[in-house]
Amino acid sequence: MVQYQGTRFDASFAALSDATRRGVLEQLGRRDASITDLARKFDMTLTGMKKHIGVLEQAGLVTTAKVGRVRTCRLGLFRLDEEAAWIERHRQLWDARFDGLDTVVEELTQKEKVDGRKKRK
Repeated sequence: MVQYQGTRFDASFAALSDATRRGVLEQLGRRDASITDLARKFDMTLTGMKKHIGVLEQAGLVTTAKVGRVRTCRLGLFRLDEEAAWIERHRQLWDARFDGLDTVVEELTQKEKVDGRKKRK
């Protein structure tokens, strides 16, 4: 039976599946920000943004630190190298399958042309 790295990949892909969370990662890639600043930027409630940050933290994509009353977010140390490698393997698999399909379609097209010529004669 094939074993998958379900927990880690599930958390990463779940975190990346939401447009707001991807936007938060882009913002934090530019500079650190407080949850309040992020909520304002994305026109969300503070509670809503805290939930998004929590998902990103669980996936290891974001870390937060509280200084006084302000919780600052920054990109986490977790990298998506394994996830990117998984995506690349599957991209190559599908590219090979589509290349094979292109070959079959081309062969059928050529056969139809030859068969069409035979019928006209």
